[in-house]
Amino acid sequence: MIADPLPSWREGPNKKAIIDYVTAATTEGGPGHVPSEARFAIFDNDGTLWAEQPIVQLEFVGTRVAEIAERKPEVAADPAVKALLAKDLAFFKGKDGEKHAMELLALVSSGMSPMAYEKEVEAFFANARHPTLGVPYRQTTYQPMIELLQYLRANGFQTWIGSGGGIDFMRAISGPFYGIPPEQVIGSSGSYDVALGNGQVDVSKSVATARVNDHEGKVAGLLLHAGKVPVFVAGNVRSGGDIAQLAYSQASPHPSFQLLINHDDGEREFAYDEENGASLAAARAGQWHVVSIKDDWERVFADP
Repeated sequence: MIADPLPSWREGPNKKAIIDYVTAATTEGGPGHVPSEARFAIFDNDGTLWAEQPIVQLEFVGTRVAEIAERKPEVAADPAVKALLAKDLAFFKGKDGEKHAMELLALVSSGMSPMAYEKEVEAFFANARHPTLGVPYRQTTYQPMIELLQYLRANGFQTWIGSGGGIDFMRAISGPFYGIPPEQVIGSSGSYDVALGNGQVDVSKSVATARVNDHEGKVAGLLLHAGKVPVFVAGNVRSGGDIAQLAYSQASPHPSFQLLINHDDGEREFAYDEENGASLAAARAGQWHVVSIKDDWERVFADP
């Protein structure tokens, strides 16, 4: 008997479609064959690979922002800072949500070396727990999506992250959480201050934001970092931020697969949608595969 490659997925159209696509993509000479060099898959992170209620980056910056605002009253007047301190998370759910989150990440990390910042992120994940689920953040990753990443890699696909989240923040955990090396992570990025003196290079993170990898910016980001069109893309329903990346994969000359996660399970995870329904409308128009957490996943979260 052949082992089930996706044991946490319930039997149904979506699980069958994934397996059928991968089987066809790896069958040489078949109509659905995808050459090995074109097997490029990219996944959003927040809400696609782990829970995004609340946004993990905002939990990371929360206490640090409060400390800075107390020392510098002018910082407290910034709209993003005010929203975070007031726990107004709706402020970060719109189209500019990732931009505001990146501004806060840059604020709390400015002046730090890249290595010091990475250690801060690693320390956060070593100690912090999800505020409502009560578990370490590694246990808020989605087991069905971990299995999907592993299944794709076992069949010759490169798996990447293409997210609006901070690139340095995600690179610190992409390997241990998802098996994705840091060089295959695309995200929003800050700037660096680099100084050369006495034969030594001093690098520190700047307070400026370089680019936001969200909405149409995700397409620019994947071309900048990967230089090719993905054939497999996964995103989720929240702000419409994944629509462009999903739609762009349909420009591939090879058979492609688009997967959109719908958060409709308020008992095991969280139930929420978009005000304008743009992602689900795009899925209907593009004939993408919409995954119901409630109906398609036998289990939601990863093991301890």
